[in-house]
Amino acid sequence: MKDINYLVMDVDGTLTDGKIYMGNTGEFCKAFHIKDGCGIHDILIPSGITPIIITGRKSEIVQNRCNELGITKVYQGITNKMETLLSVTSDLSKVAYIGDDINDLSCMCAVKEAGGLIGCPSDAVEKILDISHYVAGRKGGEGAVRDFIEWLME
Repeated sequence: MKDINYLVMDVDGTLTDGKIYMGNTGEFCKAFHIKDGCGIHDILIPSGITPIIITGRKSEIVQNRCNELGITKVYQGITNKMETLLSVTSDLSKVAYIGDDINDLSCMCAVKEAGGLIGCPSDAVEKILDISHYVAGRKGGEGAVRDFIEWLME
């Protein structure tokens, strides 16, 4: 395993299937895969890697899931993911990053250029698929994060 201190994760399309269920009062629900949660809570955190969420949307549902899993570094409503990432660490070589769409591209390119590791779900957009070190065998919200965690631990 490469010397990684942080796993940065996008939410919609990575930890979820990317669908946003809206009701009359706003976001109604999100579905998270139990295998991703187990990978974060039972494999990643005990190994000493800090999980970080950086997402463009704000959701109490995401905060509740993070609380369940022990994710304490949660950044929601972020328009500039790179700025947020650099506020956490300037050593991007110690970062693994998993995302699925162009709003993750600048962070993923910077992490890759610095010598960190990047991965994506199998249904990520083409630009993300093309630059990733690891493409999960699963789609976003279907265990892709767990796949990436297991790959990191090899």
